[in-house]
Amino acid sequence: MSVLEGSNILVTGGTGSFGKAFIRYALDNLNPRRLVIFSRDELKQYEVRQLFGDDPRLRWFIGDIREERRLARALHGVDYVVHAAALKQVDTAEYNPFEFVKTNVLGSQNVIEASIDAGVKKVVALSTDKASSPINLYGATKLTADKLFITGNHYAAAYETRFSVVRYGNVMGSRGSVIPFFRKLGDEGKPLPITDLRCTRFFISLPQAVEMVVDTFDFMQGGELLVPRIPSMKVTDLAHAVVPDAELVDVGLRPGEKLHEEMISPEEGRRAVIIRDGKYFIIQPDLASWGYQTPEGAVPVEPAFAYQSDSNDSWYTRDEIAAIIEAGL
Repeated sequence: MSVLEGSNILVTGGTGSFGKAFIRYALDNLNPRRLVIFSRDELKQYEVRQLFGDDPRLRWFIGDIREERRLARALHGVDYVVHAAALKQVDTAEYNPFEFVKTNVLGSQNVIEASIDAGVKKVVALSTDKASSPINLYGATKLTADKLFITGNHYAAAYETRFSVVRYGNVMGSRGSVIPFFRKLGDEGKPLPITDLRCTRFFISLPQAVEMVVDTFDFMQGGELLVPRIPSMKVTDLAHAVVPDAELVDVGLRPGEKLHEEMISPEEGRRAVIIRDGKYFIIQPDLASWGYQTPEGAVPVEPAFAYQSDSNDSWYTRDEIAAIIEAGL
């Protein structure tokens, strides 16, 4: 039984791809007393409301995490928070850097402050592989947000609230996923543009992402940065899994894009352990005044460990990728 069952839950950015998948899982499996969807887009809220038939357990708050007072109102009586709100487009961040700072950094701090003041029990924030050794503005703002949530436990130590972070790679089937784009080009008989034919990535499905968040609420102490132990894939294999006979065109890396992604840097690897029979890594806090302890049964990683998509010990084959896509992600 999950701690989320029968509770009051709020999801920031709740009308995005993750939010919709989480809502469906929660309504089907967690029977929340109240599930608050907090997002700033009126049209998206209307569209998502239609998907769930105005379920009476759902509450809809128009609001921006940049506004702490609106967050405080939405968080009244809330037990658990999933923080999924963020600006995410890498190239857009390079052109509008301070807008990303205001949402991803200042907005995240607002979530922390408002959650403590409202007496929220646990908060899980969603991160990204781009926050590990970031080379673009988006990744830098998410790394900052990660650190805010982990260190938020220090000044929440006298309160009930605890904060943890989950970090994962690209999500198959999410809004902005490359899969629908490849399909469209394939239907038109056009070649598929690949930023670099050597590219590798971490991919996770939406159900896996939701399961990881729910798991985190159940065992977190506060201060964990959780990373899933998942296979890598070659971007060329993904492209051919979507459009088997497509011509691939190397168009070069975009500004701020890596050839290979990373979820645990060598520096973070010094604090990493493996838990849940190898299902997850935890990057442990390096200073934990709130009483964090290494989980029972945790296994330290190898010395000089780093978790990178090109040196991963597990890989999806093209057939496995095609099967995942066929199953509806």
